[in-house]
Amino acid sequence: MLFLGTFNISQAQERKTILFFGDSITAGYGIDAEDAFPALIQSKLDSSRYDYRSVNVGLSGETSAGGLRRVDWVLRQDVDVFVLELGGNDGLRGVDPADTKRNLQGIMDIVKEKNRDTKIVLTGMEAPPNMGQNYTDAFRDVYVELAQANEVIFIPFILEGVAGNPELNLPDGIHPTEEGHRIVADLIWNYLQPLL
Repeated sequence: MLFLGTFNISQAQERKTILFFGDSITAGYGIDAEDAFPALIQSKLDSSRYDYRSVNVGLSGETSAGGLRRVDWVLRQDVDVFVLELGGNDGLRGVDPADTKRNLQGIMDIVKEKNRDTKIVLTGMEAPPNMGQNYTDAFRDVYVELAQANEVIFIPFILEGVAGNPELNLPDGIHPTEEGHRIVADLIWNYLQPLL
């Protein structure tokens, strides 16, 4: 017979969850999981004595459409803060920004249906400049419009201070290094901490 201490059970039940739902940026592509920003956020939570757990459900290659298909599955657990980091792969593939917007809205709708008290944090992404200025502007507007329409916490660009800096990105020029993830974690923490 397996015995679980009462303290551990109640502690697990009381601990709140921050769920990071994203693509390879969230997953920590090319680096160890403990160096990706969701794990770094857990370190910040622990050192600040917040009773939260940081859950990384990033999936490399994920698009907004893929996220919409799998969000129900990840919401089988209670989520107090839902950080939505998707769309980068849509931009790389030239997906119509209207489709990206519809998918991201669908994800947020499902989160709200599951628990209206869940706080949503939306992270913006930039499209690559080779897609042309019209596409870049339309893609950027997707996130601004979604943030305003849904009244969610909005981080305009998750890779602020990291994108375009070779020293902070892997050789592919897209994915942050360990140091890049530390900068991303600091950025996200500035928005997250007031919610806790």
